[in-house]
Amino acid sequence: MTQKDALPPDLDAVQKAARAVHLDVAGAFHPNADHGCPAGTGTLILLSPQEPAFWPAFTASAEFGDGAPDPMDRWSARVIGKLAEDLGATPLFPFGGPPFHPFYAWALASGRAWASPVRLLVHDSAGLFASYRGALAVPNRLELPVQNPQNPCKTCQTQPCLSACPVSALGANGYDVPACRAYIAGSSGRDCVESGCAVRRACPISQHHGRLPAQSAFHMKAFQ
Repeated sequence: MTQKDALPPDLDAVQKAARAVHLDVAGAFHPNADHGCPAGTGTLILLSPQEPAFWPAFTASAEFGDGAPDPMDRWSARVIGKLAEDLGATPLFPFGGPPFHPFYAWALASGRAWASPVRLLVHDSAGLFASYRGALAVPNRLELPVQNPQNPCKTCQTQPCLSACPVSALGANGYDVPACRAYIAGSSGRDCVESGCAVRRACPISQHHGRLPAQSAFHMKAFQ
């Protein structure tokens, strides 16, 4: 099979292949020269964990169990790398730099993510649990579905994310990383460590996303 033969015919084919390995298409767009995508990219497809199936699949993997550093990044590199090979695409990752690929800008360009009141990305279906394990740069220009999702923050009347942080380390003024780390290092920060960031959990969209607390705890412990 040639690479041309392997190219996905449409975004549904990519979605089907991604879900077979517990990932989800979290957005896609046709890049221009300003987006910083590899030359020859016709469509840039963002991949996120498929919740809640992703966590059991990841914890059953060799990367999770081998005790070596960065298990989720290594899982992503292997799984998305193979997915890209099967689809005739180039795999791209938010780790492995510098330089780093502009995933934040790519998420905004997809039209399915926005800057939230606390500056973190908010996704139309994942809320503040927006997470990108990688992307596929596909050479052909896939037809993208007609959709017009709206920024959920625009209709969120209470905006609980602005007041959810126990030490105001994350709010409208940005992210005070040292204050966050100091808080979760103490006993009072146990809830955030074991259940995930209180700000991300406060988002009404996040609460229906399906991410398991154990996965959030994994990321919080890595952040520590």
